[in-house]
Amino acid sequence: MSQPSPVIIHTEFIPLDAFLKWAGLVGTGGEAKQLVRAGEVRVNGVPESRAGRKLVEGDVVSLVGRSLRVAREAR
Repeated sequence: MSQPSPVIIHTEFIPLDAFLKWAGLVGTGGEAKQLVRAGEVRVNGVPESRAGRKLVEGDVVSLVGRSLRVAREAR
């Protein structure tokens, strides 16, 4: 399996629904919330039901066969 693609965030953490939108996996926050509630999103391999779950650097989010890793800018 390939490595998750990094998605750079500019804050200490990002809510899961906002990350899905920021990464371009969904078009709207409402769509993100629906997918999370439906059990379609995994965080670090575990189904996540909380759209507001705080993601931090290193977390891996999976949706529809794509995996993305939360990354921060090198300072």
